[in-house]
Amino acid sequence: MIYKAAKVFTGHEILQYHAVAVSNGVIESVFPANELSEKQTVTDFGDVIIAPAYIDIQLYGAHGRLLAVYPDAATVKAIVNYCTAGGATHCIPTVATNPYETIFQCIDAIKSYWAQGGKGVLGLHVEGPWINPEKRGAHRTEWIFSPTIEQTKQLLDYGKDVIKIITIAPECCSQEVTNLIHSYNIVVSAGHSNATYNQATNFFDKGIHTATHLYNAMSALQHRAPGMVGAVFNNEKVRCSIVPDGHHVDFAAIKIAKKIMGERLFAITDAVTETTKGYYRHTLEKDKYTSNGILSGSALTMHKCFLNFVQHCDIEVEEALRMCSLYPATVMHLQKELGMIKENYKADMVVINNDLELIKVIVS
Repeated sequence: MIYKAAKVFTGHEILQYHAVAVSNGVIESVFPANELSEKQTVTDFGDVIIAPAYIDIQLYGAHGRLLAVYPDAATVKAIVNYCTAGGATHCIPTVATNPYETIFQCIDAIKSYWAQGGKGVLGLHVEGPWINPEKRGAHRTEWIFSPTIEQTKQLLDYGKDVIKIITIAPECCSQEVTNLIHSYNIVVSAGHSNATYNQATNFFDKGIHTATHLYNAMSALQHRAPGMVGAVFNNEKVRCSIVPDGHHVDFAAIKIAKKIMGERLFAITDAVTETTKGYYRHTLEKDKYTSNGILSGSALTMHKCFLNFVQHCDIEVEEALRMCSLYPATVMHLQKELGMIKENYKADMVVINNDLELIKVIVS
């Protein structure tokens, strides 16, 4: 397959009138369109941008199926379909604070999806229960706790090779617990935390280089108490997700964070879906979700994240694309296979017209 367009965004730069050659789902080469021969079969998209597909590392359900309520392969497939329609060809379904039994069922759902040949799912994101109840947001208090080594190992062993990221409150987990999570090659993300600036900085300095949904459910930046937000801003190694829907975070606050953090800020949808069953019952209110009157999730797609960055946060198109593709890939240590249009990378791409509308998603 050869795809041609007026612009190809590689992840670093925009190439004018280039083509992308793909074989068996892998990019073979990127080359000037004038080097094409007449014998080659080409899909010419015309005056558009071909860019790396998006990656969403935090969302909870789709199409009426919340993973924690319907922990099966069908739900995982529904999440993948939702993500793909919004330009994200890879995702990490997420389970919020729940009893271990529910989390185990979500782990089994990912395994079942993979066993059926399902693609596009990198693993599971476990957000809680090892968080601070003071910053629980919509999470249920009764299942939040600080784990022992044995309790940590129980979850990690069951979720081995499936759990890819865990959100914890640094002040609620010992260094031994954090080290144990790291030993399973899991990304540790600091979030739902009331840590002081010094507590958060200390944990970041000891190897936690990711944080979950900036500003939301974390100790705020105040002039005498900089909190976790201040620690994220001041540590040049820490990358942090943000939910750019205008409800979770004011767009002006995103602009401020972007100026400070640069390449360290990336998008997640934090998307949920309507459900009347289970412990978390989400209700759609226009373009956001609430649970028991508390903001509980977004109605974003990754392409909407991209659009909001450009249209409401004054972020350049190329950088907004990176915030939805290359930067999430980097957080998950996948920047050598995803997030770029480059030789030997997966051929996952989006096609965007000059009005920034998503018109095609190419899946490897």
